[in-house]
Amino acid sequence: MRLLLLTDTHIPARARDLPPRVWKEVAVADVVIHAGDWIDIGFLDALESAAKRLIGCWGNNDGPPLRARLPERADATLDGLLFTVVHETGAAKGREARMSRLYPDTDVLVFGHSHIPWDTTTETGLRLLNPGSPTDRRRQPFCTYMTASVEAGALIDVTLHRLD
Repeated sequence: MRLLLLTDTHIPARARDLPPRVWKEVAVADVVIHAGDWIDIGFLDALESAAKRLIGCWGNNDGPPLRARLPERADATLDGLLFTVVHETGAAKGREARMSRLYPDTDVLVFGHSHIPWDTTTETGLRLLNPGSPTDRRRQPFCTYMTASVEAGALIDVTLHRLD
């Protein structure tokens, strides 16, 4: 099962649309995961239409129309792995221990907000993934997104992709 991980797209505030390379990833992904800060309901509609399956949550910049359609926290089991999708996780310092306490049953936590890519595994085995932003690099050298696969109940091939 091929996954595409996105967050902090901020469309149309920071970009008019996703880069064409990311739309190509949407087309081949079995599941698209978006961790909030969509900004526009039209973009949610477009991604829902293009994705085979979409799992997402709202972010701090998402207004009432998006919050009416998306949860603050989304949970989904994919091939035996429990994924939790949230926008904010607080400060980077102490994140692993804090998230392990907050999400003891989660296998993979996908989050956003900082626009800073993150890939760590906690002492409890919780995998924390932040794909950065494909449209707003903020203080990062590149815009980014992630792909991964789930196979036989394992998360494999987690890859951070840089966009020019």
